[in-house]
Amino acid sequence: MVRNRLEEEMKENHPFFDRPLFVLRRDNRFRKLCQLIVYSKYEPTKTDPTTGKPIQRKYKGFHDLLSMMTYLEWIMFFITCISCISMMFETPWPLDGSMLIMNNEVLQVTEFIFVTAMSMELLLKVLANGLFFTPKALIRDFGGILTVFIYVTSVIFLIWMPKRVEVHSGAMFLMICRCMRPLRIYTLVPHIRRVVVELCRGFKEILLVTVLLVLLMFIFASYGVQIAGGKLAKCNDPKILTREDCVGEFIQYVHVTKLNVPQKNNQSQPRINPRNCNFDHIGNAMLALFEILSFKMWTVVRDVIIDRLGVLAAVVIHVYVFIGCLIGLTLFVGVVIANYSENRGTALLTVDQRRWNDLKNRLKMAQPLHIPPKPPESAKTRLFLYRLTMSTYFKRFFSICVILNSALLAIPWSSEEEMTESKETLKALVALCAILTLLFALEVIFKIVAYTPRGFLQSRRNKIDIIITGLGIAWCILHFAIALPANKIKDETYTFGYIIVVLRFFTIAARHSTLKMLMLTVLMSMFRSFFIIMAMFLLMLFYAYAGVILFGMVKYGQAVGRHANFRTPMNALTVLFRIVTGEDWNEVMHDCMRHVPYCNFNEEANFWETDCGNYYGAIVFFCSFYLIITYIVLNLLVAIIMENFSLFYSSEEDALLSYADIRNFQSVWNIVDLEQKGDIPVARVKFLLRLLKGRLEVDPEKDRLLFKHMCYEMERLHNGEEEAAKKFLKAAEKPDSKLAPSSARRAMK
Repeated sequence: MVRNRLEEEMKENHPFFDRPLFVLRRDNRFRKLCQLIVYSKYEPTKTDPTTGKPIQRKYKGFHDLLSMMTYLEWIMFFITCISCISMMFETPWPLDGSMLIMNNEVLQVTEFIFVTAMSMELLLKVLANGLFFTPKALIRDFGGILTVFIYVTSVIFLIWMPKRVEVHSGAMFLMICRCMRPLRIYTLVPHIRRVVVELCRGFKEILLVTVLLVLLMFIFASYGVQIAGGKLAKCNDPKILTREDCVGEFIQYVHVTKLNVPQKNNQSQPRINPRNCNFDHIGNAMLALFEILSFKMWTVVRDVIIDRLGVLAAVVIHVYVFIGCLIGLTLFVGVVIANYSENRGTALLTVDQRRWNDLKNRLKMAQPLHIPPKPPESAKTRLFLYRLTMSTYFKRFFSICVILNSALLAIPWSSEEEMTESKETLKALVALCAILTLLFALEVIFKIVAYTPRGFLQSRRNKIDIIITGLGIAWCILHFAIALPANKIKDETYTFGYIIVVLRFFTIAARHSTLKMLMLTVLMSMFRSFFIIMAMFLLMLFYAYAGVILFGMVKYGQAVGRHANFRTPMNALTVLFRIVTGEDWNEVMHDCMRHVPYCNFNEEANFWETDCGNYYGAIVFFCSFYLIITYIVLNLLVAIIMENFSLFYSSEEDALLSYADIRNFQSVWNIVDLEQKGDIPVARVKFLLRLLKGRLEVDPEKDRLLFKHMCYEMERLHNGEEEAAKKFLKAAEKPDSKLAPSSARRAMK
């Protein structure tokens, strides 16, 4: 309200306030046309022209996804994705630079398309909303600045297209800035933009914790410089005891294999100091302590200090690990989780409000049971099979069969295994798997007869079961009727067989209500974490592109090698994913810090013609990536998972509706919903209310007036239309609703 009032005052007092480029008025037809193009978007809901009420549509999630962005933003999203895919083919290998954009016309085409499309997009937005100092200006926040920066660097690079790119030159810096193109998606997709905003809102607290850890590192680094500065180096020639004499070459005994092959008993080796971390000055000491903060190499540093300075000097490393790693990093995790809770608003909720919020999340996971009604007494066979399939013993028996079926993969299923001593064991396991597959087929037949085919296929779990069972029967025919007699395609049938066994194991979660609820919790966590994972992937893509330019041709070393390198963006993504898991990221960093005289460097050569790394660039690159991804983004994922699993493991006594109440509602709804559609006519609501038990129970005798009022309320809300299960359950527990039981309304007071 305040913002709108200020905008109206500015429009009245300053006639050029809402004029893009000080030319187009608010009522200008051309400007309205540009606004129509910029803001046109898909409408997910349709209204009935007669009643004016929204029409229920299938695949609501898909329609909501289409309406997430405007048509213009969707076009730019796909063009940006195509451009990012094109950048994945840019690599400094081979050495002639033929796969770099300045030497490849195909890659230049996608670059031209991206720049042209972005030029048209920004021109339309400027004409519609203005560039500066308008209510919806293009540059009104950091997202607008990032968009303009990406556009300007792309235009300059496309016009310039330098053929020579020397190391540490302006052209190389421009190529690194061009690598920020995946971050353009941050400003296009609102959900990803919201993730970044949530992270930035807690920037102050995260910065304070970071400063605290840096001060802690500085204190220990200063102490380490005083006690270990210049004292940890040791020549690889054990006869040399001083740093000044550690030059030249020496003869070293070399024997690295036990094979009976001729070898040289000695080898000429250069005298060098190991590249282990050191405390020679404050910079190296801070870098070493940051590596220790990630639980990397701290035992190596401790052992080196013990060897050079004694046991007492290594106590400081243990103290630093305890304070910095076990307390400081835990504080970091707590700050990120607390900021996430505050940004979502859950941290400020009272106990009763939190219960209500948990209840809404539980109701999102509640699904109709999709159990067909009981057959009539006249259909004795169907009735017998219905009671059999609904019995607890029947369900437990087939749950045990699924577990037993999964245990059959104890030994490899392959034709090579038939040549070993476990041949008979393999045949027995495969035969037992075929028997279990026939039992699963029998289970499906029983359920189809008991529920009828239409009733059986109403459940997603039954659909998955019949698909897996059909594949299992096909495997039995292929393996026992074709492969074994002909002694052909055994490897293929073995592979097909164990894939079906693995797929069968995943159905165990749907056979138990608690496991099913846990699986739904995991799926909900994955869905809510999807945009965070996407934001993390886009950030990794930016670092991968930059890593190819900075370290694409670095000489192989201890960690950088044939399997871990930055030769291509795909290899760089693999290395960065490895760094996300914390696997030897510091070793990769040290290899990328390689400099003269340990590599070939020429100031006039292109960056792809030298095998040197970038000393300071590697420190900034790897430390910033590890800090952002490991300490911030991954902790945000932890916060989301903790929130969802705290809902699953919450106390039943504290909940407004327990899982037993929700289960009772599902069973009652299944009785009333004869067509098993998930919707019932409003006329059946009174029967539903009479059958409910537990906290949702309404006594028609004691609460006669409340019962009538609830039926009238549902009739008024839906006007004789059908009512969905989730909508009714939410309305029944809404505190301010007339349908809510007194317990829910009292809880929110």
